[in-house]
Amino acid sequence: MTTEQTFVIVGAGLAGAKAAQSLREEGFTGRITLIGAEAERPYERPPLSKGYLLGKEEKAKVYVHDEGWYGEHSVELLTGRRVTGIDRSGHEVELDDGRRLGYAKLLLAPGASPRRLDVPGADLDGVHYLRSLDDSERLRGAVRGGGRVVVVGAGWIGLETAAAARGYGCEVTVVEPRPVPLQAALGPEMGAFFAEVHRRQGVDVRLGRGVTGFRGDGRVQAVLTDDGGEIPADVVIVGVGVRPEVELAERAGLAVDNGIVVDESLRTDDPDIYAAGDAANAFNPLYGARIRVEHWSNALNGGLAAGRAMLGQKVVYDRPPYFFTDQYDVGMEFSGWFAPGGYDSVVVRGDLEARDFHAFWLAGGRVVAGMHVNRWEEGIAPVQELIRGGAPVAPDRLADPSVPFADLVRG
Repeated sequence: MTTEQTFVIVGAGLAGAKAAQSLREEGFTGRITLIGAEAERPYERPPLSKGYLLGKEEKAKVYVHDEGWYGEHSVELLTGRRVTGIDRSGHEVELDDGRRLGYAKLLLAPGASPRRLDVPGADLDGVHYLRSLDDSERLRGAVRGGGRVVVVGAGWIGLETAAAARGYGCEVTVVEPRPVPLQAALGPEMGAFFAEVHRRQGVDVRLGRGVTGFRGDGRVQAVLTDDGGEIPADVVIVGVGVRPEVELAERAGLAVDNGIVVDESLRTDDPDIYAAGDAANAFNPLYGARIRVEHWSNALNGGLAAGRAMLGQKVVYDRPPYFFTDQYDVGMEFSGWFAPGGYDSVVVRGDLEARDFHAFWLAGGRVVAGMHVNRWEEGIAPVQELIRGGAPVAPDRLADPSVPFADLVRG
């Protein structure tokens, strides 16, 4: 194969695997090389804090494709290998074993890595982070026998792992420095809802508290907080966010700003290099802003879009961000985006107390984001239609269940 027929994908996660799938589905017959740092073939990450962690989902279900798919579709899958450099002028990538691979088009889908706490005792045994299959398996082994679990951070990973630990009968404490859980993602109104969800399940939710260190003799025994408190712990789960993997792009001289900067076609400032998934900070025409999205749907759809864009197709990646969660008896889907503090009000349609409702975030009278809790019959589709429609919506009509969503979409 010549370089002109070779597409290289760096990052064998969901985005990278879906890009390879897209290339083949769109008729690309050249060489595809998919390179991943982990020993596993591409897998999906949501089960790691949900069904797989709870032991309800088999390992075989987490993979993006069956094991034979890559050979059947002539996708060269290199696992356990890292790309250490990009030679943009020579159109080559260098691997950690010294090999150099030529490319005509290159996709960067390196994902993200957990932010680490830099506090005393952070290296004690029993302090867990969750990003990989191995992480999930170690954590499941640590919590399935019960015990005292302290979760540091009340974001999605923190709350989902707290729910899993309670499912195993653990005594769970969540420590979060902000006034409510999920404040950046949902704001104070719905963040308070999720705090109450966990408190009703017996979780000790401690808000406005930071962690100053961990105490233990080889193994963690307690979490130290900034109010002078000490929380006994057999297991600690740290979920304080992730950082996009941008070092490779930076060394190659590509534009980086809270991720690898790409346009609405997922193209970097190099016309032959694209980026997708958690590491891509993409311009979304729907919102007129750059958005870096760290969720499953963005990896899936962004990977498919990147594959088409690499083939020269006209691609405008303008999907509203989407994510979902399952915690106890609460199933939720969210779609949309707003900057911190970038909305005027939240309108609830349904019964908050019964955990059966839609919620909508409004800015300038328009719906910019929304979610549903346990409303699977209507689901998230009406939210996305209202966002895309862009018409002003009267809050009283939005809150009134007797007004059909179709009427609201029509304005």
